[in-house]
Amino acid sequence: MHVDKRTKARELVMQALYQLDVQGPDLLGRLMMDFLIPTESDDRTRLLAWEWTNGAWEHVEQCDELIAASTIRWQFSRLSPVDRSILRLAVYQLTHCTDIPPKVVINEAIELAKKFSTEKSGPFVNGVLDAVLRKLRENETKVEECRG
Repeated sequence: MHVDKRTKARELVMQALYQLDVQGPDLLGRLMMDFLIPTESDDRTRLLAWEWTNGAWEHVEQCDELIAASTIRWQFSRLSPVDRSILRLAVYQLTHCTDIPPKVVINEAIELAKKFSTEKSGPFVNGVLDAVLRKLRENETKVEECRG
């Protein structure tokens, strides 16, 4: 089965963010050599995964704040590391990768949740990301109103 390069990159990023979450940020410098190069042979996919991993980790606090504010009746600390990693990647892409349509980001995150997490994770990830997207759009509207 053929997997799209961006989909494969997202899978790698989710796994890398999981490792950073569980093992700590000191791992970041070694991820390319110890994880991405041995795992992925395609240079473009590997570099995209590296770019998204770095970006998501660089903005992890902002991503976590948006996730925590969007999890209804669920404490951020209780999220599984897999779900947290999927959400961090998706929120990073929603906030910093404007070339990727939000619908694509959310759909890809749901697919990651279905593949790597529990059966309840897909709908949960969808709900959280819908709430994040609403908040981001509300903030854009407020900024535009202030400028106008």
